[in-house]
Amino acid sequence: QVQLVESGGGLVQPGGSLRLSCAASGSLFSINSMTWYRQAPGKQRELVASITSGGRTNSADSVKGRFTISRDNAKNTVNLQMNSLKPEDTAVYYCNAVVWDTRLGAELDVWGQGTQVTVSP
Repeated sequence: QVQLVESGGGLVQPGGSLRLSCAASGSLFSINSMTWYRQAPGKQRELVASITSGGRTNSADSVKGRFTISRDNAKNTVNLQMNSLKPEDTAVYYCNAVVWDTRLGAELDVWGQGTQVTVSP
């Protein structure tokens, strides 16, 4: 059984910074990739940034140059450093992990509970 716990959300002024973290816990699993998504009220969920177990990254055009995703494989943790935040970045941010569960012998798509990020003056 694998669970994701997110932290770091909050209220910040435009131009400010936040750092989100997502930690995977459990046993008998390995992580293939981790991804941050976000969803604003009345809008569809969108991909923000992703990283593979080998460190290859991808990010949405809207956050390039401002957000950086990183991963600590030893701690099974992924981070999202968000700089130069804008009001349009306001959303619930969700962590997703694609994992191999050894006990089940299957690849699973696991989601965190979400953390609120609000950018407002």
